[in-house]
Amino acid sequence: MSATAGSTPIWGRAEQQDFRSRVRGCLLGGAIGDALGAGIEFDSLEAIRAAHGQEGVTGLVPAYGRRGAVTDDTQMTLFTVDGLIRAQVRRDTGAWHPPTDVHRAYLRWAATQRDWGPDERKDDDGWLAREEWLYARRAPGSACLGGLADDVMGTLETPKNPGSKGCGAVMRSAPFGLLVGWEPQLVFQLAVECAAQTHGHPTGYLAAGAFAVICHAVARGEDLDTAVQKALAHLATRPEHEETTDALKRALGTVRQGMPTPARVESLGQGWTAEEALSIGVYCALVAEDVRHGLLLAVNHGGDSDSTGSLCGNLLGALHGETALPPDWLVELEGRATILQLADDFAMEMTQGPALHGPGGSAGGWLARYPRA
Repeated sequence: MSATAGSTPIWGRAEQQDFRSRVRGCLLGGAIGDALGAGIEFDSLEAIRAAHGQEGVTGLVPAYGRRGAVTDDTQMTLFTVDGLIRAQVRRDTGAWHPPTDVHRAYLRWAATQRDWGPDERKDDDGWLAREEWLYARRAPGSACLGGLADDVMGTLETPKNPGSKGCGAVMRSAPFGLLVGWEPQLVFQLAVECAAQTHGHPTGYLAAGAFAVICHAVARGEDLDTAVQKALAHLATRPEHEETTDALKRALGTVRQGMPTPARVESLGQGWTAEEALSIGVYCALVAEDVRHGLLLAVNHGGDSDSTGSLCGNLLGALHGETALPPDWLVELEGRATILQLADDFAMEMTQGPALHGPGGSAGGWLARYPRA
């Protein structure tokens, strides 16, 4: 990563407010989509309709003992954000390798899957790892758990799980797209490097890079179709991109086939693999009349409903901002306060980082939240 990759543009007040709204929208929207799909993740469309009516789910349904519960998709997305903030904070020390900081954040997530609760003795864990509600197993993928079972970081040269192209990397990659001060090729590169820490198949990590670039374009204010075309252009430069490229092209082609239906969603796959989840999430965002319509379309199918809902929610939230999110779903969302805090911290770091830490002095409270060690 170039030291110029994270250079911060000049932020006026209106630009800061717009960016914060898009960051909130992306993270909260993804979590809402995740929660909508959590209760039906392993059900066929027929089973969903039998349990919830011909329209399928029309709102939040119980999962993991409550309505609005999120899964590992949201958990890992939050730790991606945490790792990106820590990378910016550590940059003052001369240590500038964001994949390492993101990997350390994923190791903190892995600890939440095996420990009873936060270890208060670990000051260097920061505040997110001390959030007790995150210490819950919500059907985490075996590739994510296996790839993070030791401290060795997978790389593109020596990736973890080289045969895995599950959706466990793409589902957590929206935050890379929120690095709006970065050039898109660097966003793509960072996303694929971090994806290879758990998913070493080219489709597994290239889908993550493509999704990050799409999020990056919409977070910058571009329309979604233009964003997808940018992702296709970046994919074309990478070896073994064909599977991911074809999946995105199928999403674009399905848009032109007529009114969106669950059958058209299912024609794109089930979402268990990276390219299928990407295709479904993008398609549903492209045809969405509004956030509610897009998210319900994204989860009412027989497949990985929480992951496809999460991807669609990330996109629609980044596109329209937090005020477009359905308030009746937002109020029941698990971890909403934590997600908001993290979103605002990310936006503040990206827009006002030099005022929080630097050679001339640092805010102690900030370094307590995001330790450099």
